[in-house]
Amino acid sequence: YLKKFPFSRRHIVCAWNPLVIDQMALPPCHCLFQFFVREENGKKYLSCQLYQRSCDFFLGVPFNIASYSLLTYIFADCLGYVPDEFVWTGGDVHLYDNHIEQAKLQLSRHPLPPSAQLYIRNHHEFPWEYKFDDFEITGYESHPAIKAPIAV
Repeated sequence: YLKKFPFSRRHIVCAWNPLVIDQMALPPCHCLFQFFVREENGKKYLSCQLYQRSCDFFLGVPFNIASYSLLTYIFADCLGYVPDEFVWTGGDVHLYDNHIEQAKLQLSRHPLPPSAQLYIRNHHEFPWEYKFDDFEITGYESHPAIKAPIAV
């Protein structure tokens, strides 16, 4: 649908199904995302917006931002589009009590300059064809990991 009708406003994937919520171990936190395509100078640019209903701001949100950003790159690559913006929207944004000290440590750190680049080595026609070895990240720098327990 993204290839045939790139400028449609209906490129929505919804994981929220009220009929089966009671059958799930945990209702989906990142429950809806939408792709947008714009064209400029003959090139199509792909953006993604995620709505996350429940947002563990220390552990979950950074992982979800990285995951959906990668998903945007994968779809853009499949379609021959240029990856553009990722927009995150949070509903119930929270910091768990057992993450407060870790969050304080995170906030005490100075941000490193953004220098990481993602390269996709092999083009595929469908998103599910990508493998770990198809991706290369260069120039990535990080502070040491901060461990925190997952809260459900």
